[in-house]
Amino acid sequence: MAGRSRRMTLPSLAGRIDPIFKPATKPTSDPAHSAAFIFLHGLGDDAEGLENIADQFQKNDKVSWMSWVIPNAVEDRDAMTTAWYSPSPLTAFAPTRPELEEEEDEKGLVKSAAYVESLIDACVKKGIPPNRIVLGGFSQGCALSLFTDLTSKKYSGRLAGIVGLCGYLPLAGGARLQHLRAVADLPPTHGDVAMFLARGKGDSLIPKRIWNMTLKGLEAFDATSIEEHEYEGGHTISGPMLRDMCNWLEKVIPKLED
Repeated sequence: MAGRSRRMTLPSLAGRIDPIFKPATKPTSDPAHSAAFIFLHGLGDDAEGLENIADQFQKNDKVSWMSWVIPNAVEDRDAMTTAWYSPSPLTAFAPTRPELEEEEDEKGLVKSAAYVESLIDACVKKGIPPNRIVLGGFSQGCALSLFTDLTSKKYSGRLAGIVGLCGYLPLAGGARLQHLRAVADLPPTHGDVAMFLARGKGDSLIPKRIWNMTLKGLEAFDATSIEEHEYEGGHTISGPMLRDMCNWLEKVIPKLED
């Protein structure tokens, strides 16, 4: 039984490096009692850049019933690096006129969200319920996680929780998210999904203005179960951030009796 529970068939696509899969170190006999964390890297990075975090957790026997799925973004021609979508500048000050705000890559977000959905599908097919699956990421990975959670026809409002490290909510300034929810036949409000959001106080890549827009944008969807943290440092994942994330994970996907 334990041998079977350690395998998972993940999507393999041409032009995209396969995800890194880290099976639970203490797998449960019932897949419905296990859990999974789909962890998305940031702009210009790859799955190997986050693998050491999973290794740290597993080495220290943290959330040992949880498997890790760490996917790879593809090369973006505009950004000339790996990206989940083409990036746009995130400025500390709002433009003098709304029409001067940089247009965001909605098409790229939708395409990458569909890929993330396929990863969730793989976990569900393995027997892990959506309410035992956490989706999260760093920087662009955070942005894509929030976007997927709000717009996915299959999984919006159904996951165990969302982790957002040093990231933001894309399309937060207008009505596009509500439009995409309407197209997916989703209600105007989001539902009670736990969120862990964290940033560095000195993060110049995700300025305070963008962070505040993210929180305000999530409030518009009645996202109330938000655990929000700010840490010393910049655009990086810190030890205290991971400690608090670990504590949060143990609350939203607690160990279940086998």
